[in-house]
Amino acid sequence: MFPQRLDSTVAYSIAKAMMDGFNRHYQLFRTESSRAKHRFETADWHGQQRAQRERIEFYDLRVREASTRLEREFKAGEQSMDVWQQVKLHYIGLLVNHHQPELAETFFNSVTTKILHRSYFQNDFIFVRPAVSTEYIENDEPGAQPTYRAYYPTLETLHANVVKLVEDFDMHLEFEDLERDVGYVVGALRARLGDVKLRANFQIQVLSSLFFRNKGAYVVGKIINGFNEVPVALPLLHNKNGKLVIDAALFGEDDLLILFSFARAYFMVDMGIPSAYVQFLRSMMPRMPRAEIYNALGLAKQGKTLFYRDFLAHLRHSSDKFRIAPGIKGMVMLVFDLPSFPYVFKVIKDYYPPQKDTTREQIKGKYLLVKQHDRVGRMADTQEYSEVAFPRARFDDELIAEIEKFAPSQLEISDRDGDGQMEVIIKHVYIERRMIPLNIYLQEAFDMGVAEPAAQGQIERAVVEYGNAIKDLVAANIFPGDMLWKNFGITRHGKVVFYDYDEIEYITDCKFRTVPAPRNEEDEMSGDIWYSVGPKDVFPETFGPFLLGNDAVRSVFMKHHADLLDAAFWQTHQVRIRAGHVFDVFPYEQDKRFVRHHDVSVA
Repeated sequence: MFPQRLDSTVAYSIAKAMMDGFNRHYQLFRTESSRAKHRFETADWHGQQRAQRERIEFYDLRVREASTRLEREFKAGEQSMDVWQQVKLHYIGLLVNHHQPELAETFFNSVTTKILHRSYFQNDFIFVRPAVSTEYIENDEPGAQPTYRAYYPTLETLHANVVKLVEDFDMHLEFEDLERDVGYVVGALRARLGDVKLRANFQIQVLSSLFFRNKGAYVVGKIINGFNEVPVALPLLHNKNGKLVIDAALFGEDDLLILFSFARAYFMVDMGIPSAYVQFLRSMMPRMPRAEIYNALGLAKQGKTLFYRDFLAHLRHSSDKFRIAPGIKGMVMLVFDLPSFPYVFKVIKDYYPPQKDTTREQIKGKYLLVKQHDRVGRMADTQEYSEVAFPRARFDDELIAEIEKFAPSQLEISDRDGDGQMEVIIKHVYIERRMIPLNIYLQEAFDMGVAEPAAQGQIERAVVEYGNAIKDLVAANIFPGDMLWKNFGITRHGKVVFYDYDEIEYITDCKFRTVPAPRNEEDEMSGDIWYSVGPKDVFPETFGPFLLGNDAVRSVFMKHHADLLDAAFWQTHQVRIRAGHVFDVFPYEQDKRFVRHHDVSVA
């Protein structure tokens, strides 16, 4: 019996060390998130962006720390499977009364799979499903904030209650005119409510922490009246005098979905109980998967875990096959999808055409850049996975042939589990939201006939949004590189989003030039480029022939975005970015703003 007691002691020590590693991770994560308030109050925009970027790395750093400690102190990789089963049981015991059990389970999985050799890796030793419920977790520690605060106004006290609601966030920066701004909010709220009778349960519930992102802070909550709930968000911004203003009142699920979009940077929020925040937000945005809500809150590893569980559940309850994704095939990425599943899977090819002077590592670097950068609502977030197994029976043979031809190093087909079921293992894959490729969206309009009013409207919406997307990317210091329509997609809210990252560059690294005048008639008639072109040279006036071959498209583009063909537009932005200016990019339409003449800052 003595060896068994010894094993149990080692198992508990490993579990406790792993829990210590997670607690250290979440404490650092939460501390960095809470500092966002001070950075906002002091207008430290570059510091805010840097913190958002660096916080993404926290998780992997803590996993490596914990793994190293377990190997050094306990030789964890050499322990028997009996010990590892006990480790999991002890860890479950440590999760009782924990405030972030779902995150701690995912951390356990990350550390365990890093230590255990794959041949020993079994579901018995990780959390395939949650072992501890996240329902009704409360922080009973002295002085701890509740997840949300509730206010119970009448029509007569609505203004005073909204003032108190804002003041309860204890901003250490003066509002320009809080009474005025709350007047705008109350006016918008009354317009939203209309002539609806206020019921006995009429209340405003507001999450206790502000949501910070780049140059904005957001009050997030909901209005409850009878059986109806209306999501609401109030953007707090700096004006040109360094005072605070409430810039808008966003109402309804669609406004909140755009604010929390997968194409935007992650929020910084100080959360004691993240699952309670996710539950609250899910009640406001039931169409947004929990995985994407965790992502939006900066808890991307938890988002990956939940996404994969959702994906496996979808596989179990569907029967269609993976196929080559519709649209023009890319030169660098092989893209496939499952028609019934709203995401696409992207694999880096092994071979590229001569004009694509790049490597696998450089492409991965571009995707990491996008992950860490401010995506300003215009670049799709991606989830990165390794060694993903799919049932072979669910793969179209044409797709298998495509992968074997273009990415053989990324493909393995085997009975890895020894159960007679053949699997397709993809060594490295990016997964992102499916969108309608912009070239297909435009082609649908052309097929209707450009003289049709519906087609005209579709073309105008697409082209105007395309130009807006590029200008937002420029404001974020991103040059898309390949600006063809096929590299952009339309979301369900009609927003144009960029999703092909292998040629992106920082605006500040590019050299925007005007095409030199021809030296002679021979130059003018030549079909070849007769002037020198450096590796980072960009000639905006040459975009036209590739983008504007259709007269209807050209007409709309030249009306709204002709400046994109002028090198001076790009050079002007380049100069301001190099000087430290952080441009304003709004996650809501201009007509939602209360005081449009304010020089305010948000992204």
